[in-house]
Amino acid sequence: MSTSPQQSMSQNANRKLFTVESANAALPLVKAVVGDVVELSREILERRERLASLKSGRHGNVRDIYADEVLDVERQLEADRDRLYEFAEELLAIGVELKDVAVGLVDFPSLRDGRTVYLCWKLGEPGVRHWHDLDAGFSGRKPIAEPSPSTTAPGG
Repeated sequence: MSTSPQQSMSQNANRKLFTVESANAALPLVKAVVGDVVELSREILERRERLASLKSGRHGNVRDIYADEVLDVERQLEADRDRLYEFAEELLAIGVELKDVAVGLVDFPSLRDGRTVYLCWKLGEPGVRHWHDLDAGFSGRKPIAEPSPSTTAPGG
C-alpha cells in the first residue's frame, strides 16, 4: 500500500485516542478486519507471482494462449487493491491505523504522559499489550506495563 488512508490518518490532529481498555474492547472487530486484510494480502502476492510467471517470456503485443489469463489476473489484482483500501478505510473509521498488511499490524493512537503514542497490536496476539512512540515503529515496541519516564523514580 502506498499513501492514502494511513497518511491521511497520521496527519489528522483530531483523530480518536484510545486507552488500553478501549483498544482491547475494539479488538474483536479490528481482529476480524485485519484477518481479512492478511488473507487478501496473501492472495494479492500469489496473483502478482502468477502474473509475473505468465508475463515472463512474452514478447510485446503477441497474442498467445495466456493473454486472456493475464488480463483476468490484472483485473483481479485491481479489484483486490480496491478491497484492501476499503479494509484500511474501515479500520480508519474505527480510529485504527493499518501498518503492515502482510502480518496484520495495526496501531491505536493513544496518550502517554501527555504525548501521543501508539498502542500496538499484531494479528495473533491475545490483546493490546505494547506501545511505541510515533516514530519508533514495531521495533520500538515496549510492554504497556513498563513504567513511563515521568513515573520512574530519579536514579532508577
